[in-house]
Amino acid sequence: MPNHRTLFISDLHLSPAHPNMVELFIYFLTTMASTANALYILGDLFDVWIGDDDTNPTHLHIINALKTLTNTGTQLFIQKGNRDFLLGTHFFKAVGAQPLTDMVTINLYGVPTLLTHGDLLCTNDVAYHRLRRVIRNPIVNKIFLYQSLEQRRRIAAKSRQRSQQATTHKSSQIMDVDSHTVAKYLTQFRCQQLIHGHIHKHAKHEFILNGHSAQRWVLAEWNIDQILVLQATASQINFVQAHPNLYPLTS
Repeated sequence: MPNHRTLFISDLHLSPAHPNMVELFIYFLTTMASTANALYILGDLFDVWIGDDDTNPTHLHIINALKTLTNTGTQLFIQKGNRDFLLGTHFFKAVGAQPLTDMVTINLYGVPTLLTHGDLLCTNDVAYHRLRRVIRNPIVNKIFLYQSLEQRRRIAAKSRQRSQQATTHKSSQIMDVDSHTVAKYLTQFRCQQLIHGHIHKHAKHEFILNGHSAQRWVLAEWNIDQILVLQATASQINFVQAHPNLYPLTS
């Protein structure tokens, strides 16, 4: 499997408010991602998604760039996050991506690996999970999508404001993953490796699970100064810098 590479990213939070981040993402798609065999986006590609019928020019720009990537032969897999969980069938068809469920297992070069956005691992945040059950309810989603785009924008903006206010009163321990929950899901899905995002603290955690070594990779949140990508090959898995100012890509 010479030169076979698989890339993992999450938590880009792309939006019209940050055009430079959008351009950095498109640079990544046309360079590093275009030479990879597969790209996995594990949630929160967008800062907010209020429906596939939103014809925001920035979103259309991103959609076209993703479609160009898949047309070149890179396989694209996208998982919904807590900010863009309303990504729908039309979006996935438009970009040529395969949607992923909240928990999915893959064979990553011989290693059974569990992929998830990460919010389901933060079980100590009881208030968030209570809210998640409501906003992920199909009936609630249908009612929301029935509203006009302008109404949806207002609702989304107010919801984001309330979420930010609530976060300021939560401890880092509450918002972090729970180790028992991690062990539960890895055991349930018979995996020794986990890749997720959501908590914005990129790291590699090694531990013992059921008598065997296990590892948990936490993906980085993207920002204007740093773009870290988790790259896997048949021989290794590690974080690589993809920012054009710090690590110019030539291939």
